[in-house]
Formats: sequence, C-alpha cells, structure tokens
Amino acid sequence: MKDKIRMSTPLVEMDGDEMARIIWKMVREELVEPFVDLKTEYYDLGLLNRNATEDTVTVEAAEAAKKYGVAVKCATITPNRQRMEEYPQLTRMWRSPNGTIRSILGGTVFRTPILADGILPAVRSWKRPITIARHAYGDVYRAVDLHTEEPGECTLTFRGESGSEKMLSVFRSNGPAVWQAQHNLDGSIRDFARSCFRFALEQKQDLWFCAKDTIAKVYDGRFREIFEEEYEAWKGEFEKQGIRYFYTLIDDAVARVIRSEGGFIWACKNYDGDVMSDMVSTAFGSVAMMSSVLVSPDGCYEFEAAHGTVTRHYYRYLRGEKTSTNPVAIIHAWGGALKKRGEKDGLPELSAFGEKLITACMDTLNSGIMTGDIAALAEKPVHTATTEEFICSVAEKLA
Repeated sequence: MKDKIRMSTPLVEMDGDEMARIIWKMVREELVEPFVDLKTEYYDLGLLNRNATEDTVTVEAAEAAKKYGVAVKCATITPNRQRMEEYPQLTRMWRSPNGTIRSILGGTVFRTPILADGILPAVRSWKRPITIARHAYGDVYRAVDLHTEEPGECTLTFRGESGSEKMLSVFRSNGPAVWQAQHNLDGSIRDFARSCFRFALEQKQDLWFCAKDTIAKVYDGRFREIFEEEYEAWKGEFEKQGIRYFYTLIDDAVARVIRSEGGFIWACKNYDGDVMSDMVSTAFGSVAMMSSVLVSPDGCYEFEAAHGTVTRHYYRYLRGEKTSTNPVAIIHAWGGALKKRGEKDGLPELSAFGEKLITACMDTLNSGIMTGDIAALAEKPVHTATTEEFICSVAEKLA
C-alpha cells in the first residue's frame, strides 16, 4: 500500500457510548487508519468516564475543539432515571454532553438527510432534502429545574449589575409542583440568524424560521425580532439570488413542510430543531441517515453522529449476536471532519480522502448493500448486511 496521507493538525476526537462506540472503533480502524496517518486529540465522553471526571472531560473536549477548529463526535448517553438504574455507579444525572459542548462553542447545527437510491421518503411530495438549522445554545438544554413539595409561590428575579431588579410571579401552587427556567442570549441568537442567512445564500435555498411568539411573546418574540433585524443586511443578496426568507409559527411550519417538495433550510430553536431533525431524517429513511455539523461563530466545526447510542443493538452485541446497525452517519461524520481538516490546513489529499470516504459509503448503499433499518424500505431487492459487512464493503471500495 502507498504511504498514508499525512496530517499536520490533530482532529479532536470525542468517543461515545454503547453500540455507537463499537461502530466508531470499527470505522476508525477499518476505514480511516489504513489510509491516513491519523492524528487526534482523544477524549472519552463515554458516560462512565464523564462520571469519573465529574464531567470535566466534556468541557475539556469542547475547549480543545475551539483550539484546533475541527472535531468529530460519537453519540453519547444523556442519563435519565432509567439510565441511573442501568448504571448504578453514576453519582448524578449528568447534563447532555452535546448541550455542554454547544454552550461553549455556540453557533448552529446543520442537519441534512442522506438520500440513497431506492429509498423513497415517507412523505410522497418530498423530492429534495430538507436541511434543519438548529440553534446550538440555550433553551431547555441550559435550563434549571426545581421540584417543591409544599404550597407556595415561585418567582423569577433578574438583578442587573447596575442594581436594578425585575421580578415576575410565576405561579402560586397549592401543593407539590415542578418548575423550570430557561434562557437565551441576544448575541447567540444574532449569530444563529447570521449563520442561517449565510448558509441559505451558499446553498441558494429558501430559509424558513419558526417559533411560537403568539404564546412566548417575549422569549420567542425576541428570536423573531432579531431575525428580522439581521435580515435587513442580507435582503439584497437574497433578492439577487431569487431566494426568500420568511417567519411562521412552528405549527404552521410543520403543515407547510409536509405539503412541500423539500429543498429548503428550516431554522429552529434548539429543542425544536432536535425533534424536527429526527422527524425529517426518519421520514426520508432513517435517523442514522443524516449528516450533522455544528458551525460556531468563530469558524469551529464539530461533525457528529446525530442519532442515539442504539442501546437495543448494544445488548445484542454483548450477547455475541451480529447486528445490522447503520454506520452511515458515523462514516459521514469522519469523512466531513477529515475533509474540513484538510481544507483548513491546506492539505488537498486529506480533503479528497474525506470526500472519497463519503462517496465509498454512498456507492455501497446505492449498490444495494444496506443495513436492516433502511433495507426494509427499499423499492428494489437489496442485500441486508450486518454492520461489519457494510463497513467491509466500504473499505473494499476505498482500497
């Protein structure tokens, strides 16, 4: 084999949990290391290591992403009560690592369905991919929660550095209750708006933005105001390219999306984007068939596998069974990260390899070799491959 492709700056590699972690290792060892002299700064974001480090490893990984500019991340567990029972060594229900990373990097997550030949969208009118632009900061991911047992009043108070104070009465309860407070920042919302307008111009696609300012009149209303203010600087370019921007309520947006032909960018607040990207990718084929990249305001890129850790398959794997878990999103994350690393470092051979890795993955799919989640949707006969078989097929095409 010829010499491996050289790297000059490491990727920040964030490992994950369960079946996603198993596939991550396969992709790294079978599809990347045989061809690239791989340099990474490695961070283990597996749940047990986050617990052992009091979650400082997540903060360190995010800071490294800011330092080196390109990161690639595996799927990770955000524990709930059920996970606390599965993992009794956990000392607390740790926050979402994605939420922590995004709060440090800021920016927007762009998620686009990956289309394969012979897989028709569940929504018959869709002809082109719909890209979700998901705000990466705040809202429920940075919220604080409180459970109270007795009757009483909850208030929301802001104390300014000038000494001013604003207070709202949230509610007076007559018994046990749960409370939540969330926030966002004007600066982060402006970065979100600008990145969406820039991306729409690059893609030459319409941009839709949705929220619920009829209900959250101040909170969501501020999002709408900032988008409208920022659009004034981009309006001329939008008109020149013949594309448009518009705002609508999220419930109206859902109806419009289902009736559309696709081929646009749908900007959503943080949790809205989480839900809608899963809905869109699944309707196009599978939640594992979606590319995802976080772009920060200062030009950092974090490529990720945006699906879950595939717990059910992981327990089958532990029993020694072969699984047909879809590795496409993980392969695309590695390919996208290597391509961007090459672009940033002026290494065209590395960039070309990142593109070839993604192409080999798509060629494998389009040749009729698919994992079980999408093989069942195929319009023509295909071979239902195990995870190992699929990755081996991609490796053969690369070689």
